Amino acid sequence: MRSNRVRFKSLRRFLHRTCMVKDFEKIKTAIFQLVPLTEKEWNDFAAGIRIKNFAKGDYLTKEGQVEHAIYFLNKGATRNYFSKDGKEFTVDFQFEGDFVTAYFSLITGEPSSVIIELLEDTEAVIIPARTLNEFYSKYTNGEKIGRLMAEGQYVKRLRKEMDLLSLTAEERYTRLMKKNPDLVSAISVKHLSSYLGIQPESLSRIRKGYGKN
Repeated sequence: MRSNRVRFKSLRRFLHRTCMVKDFEKIKTAIFQLVPLTEKEWNDFAAGIRIKNFAKGDYLTKEGQVEHAIYFLNKGATRNYFSKDGKEFTVDFQFEGDFVTAYFSLITGEPSSVIIELLEDTEAVIIPARTLNEFYSKYTNGEKIGRLMAEGQYVKRLRKEMDLLSLTAEERYTRLMKKNPDLVSAISVKHLSSYLGIQPESLSRIRKGYGKN
């Protein structure tokens, strides 16, 4: 009887580890594209992260909340926005395979003015700030990952600012459609036009024209 219980526990641990390997497969690929880690480095990092499922309409971060984690989207999508005088301003979208967080709040420890909303049912890997800081201090590769992630966010923001100045609204819409055409097509005109910096009427015209191409 005891032997059977031992075998059952061993099998359960094996199945749990197998599921974790599958769940962390996408984030491992994303991390290794930044910096290839040793097996020990990856195992230490993976021990501090976890998977959580969110429903469409839930929030990763609410206004006034202090951010304490970075999220990696195994599947799903988010919208980053802030409100002013009762009006919402969409500043970014993230899709499957993206990292997302309220970076200003995460870095400064101040309450977030940015809200992160789930646009569809989402499976995310949660990377607590404590896990990141411990990884940064313990490994040189950890510091490299932190620096490259920060540089990636800067480049992304700079690219968006340059696109607003140099690309037409049609070109910006086309670029976004290439990331996730089905979901972008389903995003409300109000939210998408705010992100693109155009009037809803102009977006409706762009969408009609895009469908004909």
